[in-house]
Amino acid sequence: MPPKTAGRPRLTYFPQLAAERLDIALCRASAAVARAAEGQADDNGLGVGQHLVLKMLVAVGPCSQQTLSEELRIDRSVMVNLCDDLERAGHVRRERNPDDRRAYAVTVTDSGRRLLTEAETSVPKFLDRTFHALTPAERDQLTGLLGKLLDVTPPASGSR
Repeated sequence: MPPKTAGRPRLTYFPQLAAERLDIALCRASAAVARAAEGQADDNGLGVGQHLVLKMLVAVGPCSQQTLSEELRIDRSVMVNLCDDLERAGHVRRERNPDDRRAYAVTVTDSGRRLLTEAETSVPKFLDRTFHALTPAERDQLTGLLGKLLDVTPPASGSR
């Protein structure tokens, strides 16, 4: 029988499982970080997906929902809802793409820029809270390893 902690048995199986199954450990860590990110997003009044859309639009300029979906790795149907919500709130607008009149480009508005700027101010503290167990070197290492798993080249160190 596992040892008791504060009236409950202390769980001892998950550490063993996490050591044996990297996929399970990564999924659980990802879920914990996602919950923390959603909580932070709720505090900012801007969902995680919405934040990412605004961030990309500010960084790269107007682009199609398809491009947003592919680059941010967000399902297309979810992207439609994100853009609809952002447009209703006045944070983005859809305009005809000047290079392809059959397509629309999503463009960030001044309101969207202001909202993103406000939300971005809390990101460093959020990251410090969420990854407090890791040293800066370990965070850099994790970034590199995740980049390998995702088949992307991470930005230069210090840009986070």
